Amino acid sequence: MEEEEDGAERLRQRKLEEALEAKSLRRIISAFLNYPEAAEEDVKRYERSFRKLPPAHKALLSHYPQKFQRLRQCISANSYFIFSMLQAFEPPIDLSQEIDICEHSDHENMQNGGRFSSERKICSNQTALNSGSLWSSTCEAASEDGDDAKCKAEEKTHNEELASRGHHDSRARSPCGCSEFQEQRRESDGNSLAISNRDVSSSSCDWLDPSLQLHVPLVDIDKVRCIIRNIVRDWAAEGQKERDQCFKPILEELDALFPNRSGESPPSCLVPGAGLGRLALEISSLGFISQGNEFSYYMMICSSFILNHAQTADEWTIYPWIHSNCNSLSDGDQLRPVSIPDVHPASAGITEGFSMCGGDFVEVYSDPCQVGIWDSVVTCFFIDTAHNIVEYIEIISKILKEGGVWINLGPLLYHFADMCGEDEMSIELSLEDVKRVALHYGFVFENEKTIETTYTTNPRAMMQNRYYAAFWTMRKKSAAANAVSS
Repeated sequence: MEEEEDGAERLRQRKLEEALEAKSLRRIISAFLNYPEAAEEDVKRYERSFRKLPPAHKALLSHYPQKFQRLRQCISANSYFIFSMLQAFEPPIDLSQEIDICEHSDHENMQNGGRFSSERKICSNQTALNSGSLWSSTCEAASEDGDDAKCKAEEKTHNEELASRGHHDSRARSPCGCSEFQEQRRESDGNSLAISNRDVSSSSCDWLDPSLQLHVPLVDIDKVRCIIRNIVRDWAAEGQKERDQCFKPILEELDALFPNRSGESPPSCLVPGAGLGRLALEISSLGFISQGNEFSYYMMICSSFILNHAQTADEWTIYPWIHSNCNSLSDGDQLRPVSIPDVHPASAGITEGFSMCGGDFVEVYSDPCQVGIWDSVVTCFFIDTAHNIVEYIEIISKILKEGGVWINLGPLLYHFADMCGEDEMSIELSLEDVKRVALHYGFVFENEKTIETTYTTNPRAMMQNRYYAAFWTMRKKSAAANAVSS
């Protein structure tokens, strides 16, 4: 009898989790779907301001009505890309589920950052052989609310960069319940992928029905705009300079540290916080078994579309800079098109075993099966996304093989530093303390320097935030070396 009650409770808990995850994912999808309407409201606001000008001032800006119409055309092009992306998306859960809050007293606790008690797995674990997909597992990794927009320009830029890097308010997290990781290997001829571009049937897109869409706050729409800017960083020729600043030092270090990469037994590399997947793909193209890990469903939906559904290079045209009228050198700069992707992912010469895994880094890679299986871990603009950066470093140490390397590049712009709730947690270490913690967990420094770079910055804007990012290579000492040092 007691076992039956426990089973019923586990089933009830699982259904609640599924419903909460469905609600969270619906909200993210709704943010994408509400992009055109929100963008149109911006243009209408510009037009209202223009109409308030005295006639003499309007005459000086007679080209503005044409600019507004051009903005609408750019919004339409962005919307076409977004809708195409959503049509290709296959939700891993039933989005029609509803939550009866009155029947679930623990709903509020879960929405306010409580961890799911069960370890329900919703990973698809599909292999590329069967699906043509570069994603080997897709876990629920969505969250809802982000920070409110700040008034000061500097704070606004700070928030935008956090959002562009997948920043989420922990009070509304729905962390991945996937605790098991199964290594997937992609089987191909080494030059191309069996990309599946089947037509999306109406039944497969029932989740796009208007009745399932939600009204979302503007901060959610801002995350969609940030995704569009991220696409430039990862998948446009215009982002090459930023990729050279951030990715090139990492790729050169990997190439030097693993000179003998045999096809029979290539070294493995994990890329937490992989974003839209370009760095993980570049590492794979060097001859590594590469896996990207990402928590943000905004990122996951977009990266899956580009990796799995791009037919050719420069297939799509987007307008990433249209949502800011500030610091523009010219209207032409603001309205300029960007072609994506700059390379065809399936033709990039990736190594067998390339994959992307969705889920919370701590939850997915704390699993015992992850201990000591990675030759290298690469973190690029990632470690400051932690509630507890010490935990990140501990997990990186555990999952690396003895003698494995950790390559890092990024700042310490702690994403949860402004959280004010009593239950919130944010450990904000100085760079000196980060190094000291790393030494405690068995790392030794092999290379260290500072690299100046930007992040999703408009290269033609009059204002550009620059980071003096910490770059290092650390090696995990062997057990024997640890014994000697202790």
